[in-house]
Amino acid sequence: MTHSPNGGAAAPGRALPTIPAVPPQPGPPAGAPHPAAPAPAPVPASPRRTAFAEGIDRLRAAAVTEPGRLRAIGAVLALLVIAFGAVTAWQTTDRAGAADDVLHSSQPLSSDAADIYRSLADANTMAAGGYLAGLQETTATRERYEADVRTAAAKLVTAAANSAPDSPSAATIAKLNELLPRYKGLVETARANNRQGFPVGGAYLRTANTTMQNQMLPAAEDLYQKENQRLRSDYADATPYPWAAIALGVLALAALAWAQRREYRRTNRVLNHGLTAATAACAVVLLWLVVGHSVARAGLDGSYEHGVRSLNVLHDARIASLKARSDENLTLVSRGAETKTLPDGTVMDAYDWAYDQEIRALGKTLDQAGALADDAAGRDPVRVANDSMKVWIARHTEARQADDSGDYQKARDRVIGTGAEDQATAECFDNVDASLAKALTHETGEFRQAAEDGRSAMTGLPAGAAALAVLGAAGALLGIGRRLSEYR
Repeated sequence: MTHSPNGGAAAPGRALPTIPAVPPQPGPPAGAPHPAAPAPAPVPASPRRTAFAEGIDRLRAAAVTEPGRLRAIGAVLALLVIAFGAVTAWQTTDRAGAADDVLHSSQPLSSDAADIYRSLADANTMAAGGYLAGLQETTATRERYEADVRTAAAKLVTAAANSAPDSPSAATIAKLNELLPRYKGLVETARANNRQGFPVGGAYLRTANTTMQNQMLPAAEDLYQKENQRLRSDYADATPYPWAAIALGVLALAALAWAQRREYRRTNRVLNHGLTAATAACAVVLLWLVVGHSVARAGLDGSYEHGVRSLNVLHDARIASLKARSDENLTLVSRGAETKTLPDGTVMDAYDWAYDQEIRALGKTLDQAGALADDAAGRDPVRVANDSMKVWIARHTEARQADDSGDYQKARDRVIGTGAEDQATAECFDNVDASLAKALTHETGEFRQAAEDGRSAMTGLPAGAAALAVLGAAGALLGIGRRLSEYR
């Protein structure tokens, strides 16, 4: 008899493992909320890249390709050519402006300052000569004195208009404008007293001369030196080579040559029309720059060596002759009232001693002027002035001998020419002054011609360099663009 298996008993051989009983766990207190399941740990977000960084990555990736390299080469070439043209235009504009100032501003102002000095010295000479002549003063002497005063006043107005209000030159001009009427008043007082026969006129004239010699002429000389310094500064700005532009031009040509060689090695093409045009444009600008500035520099240097230097020496010679003539006249006016003790104890008339110093200075400057003159037209007037000076010295010696022997009338005639014009030192002085004026006119023309040639050599260079640089940059970009089109 068969019995069915007990439903609660396990079948033999198939018994299941018994799970141990879990002891009861303490539950949360009554009313406490059920604890939530723990939140999963946050996954760190990757940092967000900026547009700039992404752009850099794209550029870096593009740069390793041939089209990318060509674009970079084209940009560098265009920038170099443009920089070359811009720097060339800038530096040549500055130098052309300085050369123009030399020709039309600083040198004319320097000559005006020298004319102020000469006019004042000549007025002083004419005043002394007119005083010596007394009632026999000629109309020519008086008119020359008045013309000198007017010239000095007019040149001072021009100098004031071209000086900065707070500059040292403006202060010097103001001082001269203040002293000129005072000096003229002293001269007129001396002249009026002399015509009435009052000896006090000589004291007024000596005071006028002291004002001129100790205040006005030093101020005029200071103005002359300042204007000469401005002239030298303009020369210093106009003549240096534009090394920055030259260096950029050489660099641009080297870069263009390298780019064409690179293309030849990669494509076996001998010429790239765009790069060749850019190279030609840069070469023309560089050649124009070097040759044009060299010619300009040579012209400006020539205008200084054979123009400005000669003019300065001639101005000095003319001023020395004027001062010597003034001192010669005042020797007779003072008649020993002013003396000077020499180191050896010898006592001399102060004005006669000053005449000796100025006539020596005149001889030295005439020698320098003759050495600086570079043609017969410049040397001949200097030679005539030198010969006249030697005759002047001989006649002055005769006048001093007459004065020292007590013959004042004869000494005066030997100086101012009244009654003995063929033996007067006045004739010698006039010959010296006229010869120096002729030499000054010639050297001024030489200066203007050389300076104009120098300035003209840079005409059109700034604009031409800028235009050719733009064309060169366009040619470089077109040449590179031609190569890039082969990759499309």
